[in-house]
Amino acid sequence: MIDKIKEYIGEAEAFSTENAAELEAFRIKFLGKKGILNDFFAEFRNVPNDQKKEFGQVVNALKNAAEDKVKTIAETLESKEEAKGIFGDLTRAAEPVIIGSRHPISIVKNQIIDIFANIGFNVSEGPEIEDDWHNFTALNLPEYHPARDMQDTFFIQTNPDVLLRTHTSSVQVRYMENHKPPIRTISPGRVFRNEAISSRSHCIFHQVEGLYIDKDVSFADLKQTLLYFTKEMFGKSKIRLRPSYFPFTEPSAEIDIYWGLKTETDYRITKGTGWLEIGGCGMVDPNVLKNCDINPDEYNGFAFGMGVERIAMLLYQIGDIRMFYENDVRFLEQFKANI
Repeated sequence: MIDKIKEYIGEAEAFSTENAAELEAFRIKFLGKKGILNDFFAEFRNVPNDQKKEFGQVVNALKNAAEDKVKTIAETLESKEEAKGIFGDLTRAAEPVIIGSRHPISIVKNQIIDIFANIGFNVSEGPEIEDDWHNFTALNLPEYHPARDMQDTFFIQTNPDVLLRTHTSSVQVRYMENHKPPIRTISPGRVFRNEAISSRSHCIFHQVEGLYIDKDVSFADLKQTLLYFTKEMFGKSKIRLRPSYFPFTEPSAEIDIYWGLKTETDYRITKGTGWLEIGGCGMVDPNVLKNCDINPDEYNGFAFGMGVERIAMLLYQIGDIRMFYENDVRFLEQFKANI
């Protein structure tokens, strides 16, 4: 009987196939419930005691040979099947490609940049960690000005003269220090203010600030520039400039657009007036020009600034500013069409 088992071992080791059905028949023949191995295991009790050790070793050798053969051929057939599934049918439909979505802040910022690029404004950028001079002093914000208060500004603890910039006007200062008029630039970027986070305000937000310096620049030039922007961005042709105060511009104004009162949402976001504030502006203060080594007797200009989040909330009717920073895929996927 031992010789018969050794013959089966030779048969198992020599077996080869590329057909799954033949492999299954081989498995049933040797390893099935009514297979050869089960018969030999059942015969074990009838083997003389002096032959049981050798008999058991040979049966185990047959079992290992059959199992190894089944496993090896099964893996080979599976790999060939996978390769055929991937490369065999070249007429098959392509797998759907999941595209990402651009963040709404990026979408709106790029729209603003494109609008001003059409009338000659270039883009300037600067560091988010700023020094006192570029963020405050050069912009006509003296040491005692309330904007420097710890409640409004993130100062770097190890150095009280270094802070996270509170506006991108600091980029305009750097630009004026390194470029001679005429200057026509916008400065988009992230800014930081130590404010409580709510549905309408955040300690991190984005601004786009513009600067135009040349000879004989008037407030009328500023108004026409803003009117062009609001027409292109919102499709609104009615704006108003309300007197206001900013340390680095004089005179200064708040920019309002007439949003209208067609829907309930219009009433809510304009508080029933139809008018909506989108930013601030004004003529550059002569002291700012002096601080940047530009002669205010020869040159003048205007500056303006607007919040990107505020504009995005208007365009997409987003009721909570915190949604921009939560990285919720369900929220971001709504903007795939705007890539």
